Amino acid sequence: MKFNKLGPQIRKWSRILHRDFGYFFSGMILIYAISGFVMNHRDSINPNYTIDVKEFVLDNVPPKDSITQDYVLTLLKPLDEDKNYTKHYFPEDNTMKVFLKGGSNFLLNLSDNSVVYEKLTRRPILGALTKLHYNPGKWWTWFSDIFAFALIFITLTGIIMVKGNKGVWGRGGIELLLGILIPLLFLLL
Repeated sequence: MKFNKLGPQIRKWSRILHRDFGYFFSGMILIYAISGFVMNHRDSINPNYTIDVKEFVLDNVPPKDSITQDYVLTLLKPLDEDKNYTKHYFPEDNTMKVFLKGGSNFLLNLSDNSVVYEKLTRRPILGALTKLHYNPGKWWTWFSDIFAFALIFITLTGIIMVKGNKGVWGRGGIELLLGILIPLLFLLL
């Protein structure tokens, strides 16, 4: 069989396989793209937690020596944090810090009775998706390797699928070359 007759067959099967592999792995591509974007912007988006800060002033706070665990629990009750109490201590003479389960904390300034309460809430979906970037286990290594080879396959079938001046020997080839050069320039510069 001559290449002229083989070329259309290769392009036909490239389209079929490109489409099917593309659909099959599109969910994973979206997951990696979204979680990767968030991880690139960790300085402004915490992928694992939301942090809600409340500031308020308390009335009738007793002196430092009179503050007991029971008193601290009464402060935490309106915030529904009394069951999350871990411990409290005084890092400075006029400051009481309360540690809570889950990473939240309560900071009381005894000189002006002001409170800064930070409530941490786990992001269930986004936090789980970003864990995939850290290779959570052997099974994930296998799937990630299959996914990597599938991306190579999807790319190669996409490259040979289109013929003519819009394909790899025309505009598509220029775009392919730019797609390779731009990341290399970032690495070199």
